[in-house]
Amino acid sequence: MSEQHAPRSLIVTFYGAYGRAAPGPVAVAELVRLLAPVGVDAPSVRSSVSRLKRRGLLVPARTSGGAAGYELSAEARQLLDDGDRRIYPAAGGRRDGGWVLAVFSVPEAERNKRHVLRSRLAGLGFGTAAPGVWIAPARLHDETRHTLERLGLTAYVDLFRGEHLGFTPTAEAVARWWDLAAIAKEHEAFLDRHGPVLRAWHARPDTPPQQAYRDYLLALDTWRHLPYVDPGLPAELLPEYWPGTRSAEVFQGLHDRLHRAGADFVAGDGPALRD
Repeated sequence: MSEQHAPRSLIVTFYGAYGRAAPGPVAVAELVRLLAPVGVDAPSVRSSVSRLKRRGLLVPARTSGGAAGYELSAEARQLLDDGDRRIYPAAGGRRDGGWVLAVFSVPEAERNKRHVLRSRLAGLGFGTAAPGVWIAPARLHDETRHTLERLGLTAYVDLFRGEHLGFTPTAEAVARWWDLAAIAKEHEAFLDRHGPVLRAWHARPDTPPQQAYRDYLLALDTWRHLPYVDPGLPAELLPEYWPGTRSAEVFQGLHDRLHRAGADFVAGDGPALRD
């Protein structure tokens, strides 16, 4: 299975995996070096960095040696910190029971904000319980609040926490609120592409840093979107043999085997960037 990785996405993935640990801004020349193993050429790095700068995610800054570089904005750091609790299964985060509901009402004169709200809630992994009523596992409350505050949308939304008390069995309701078949296909695609990669690494005794870095960054770039498609619904509400369980195990296996070796490649001749 072939897989396309957008340069901008790979740059964000790099900062999430390694760039946050840098002692200062990452030089543009270093970004070019570090994106080459995953197939991004220098012009694409520079144009993608410019777009991320315009979006307010990267901030230009000089390295200690005076070279032009970039560091994460405060907004980008919060986005990545929120994402960590979803992306890394071992980190987990709270597993509170129950649900968070987002109920919104937007005046017709501001209908564009209605579209933004719907797209952002969907992007956070919310399902649709009813028109204007969106639902997600309760542990997503903090990230949802951060997102709505950042977008200036809190005036249109009320958040609630609670339980589903009927009348449809919760497992049946969940299958109506989310497209579970579509989510399962996303997990299966990840398994098709990255399951063999993990098996190949298990079969070899060495872990060359550049190869480890390449395979890890590509796997993470795919994986980090999945916990937003699949918000981590309780296992008892999902179909039997849910592929999300296996895909999380494959990603964790790749992380355990490759992340630290990848940090050695990132470090080059400088200080290691490790967690």
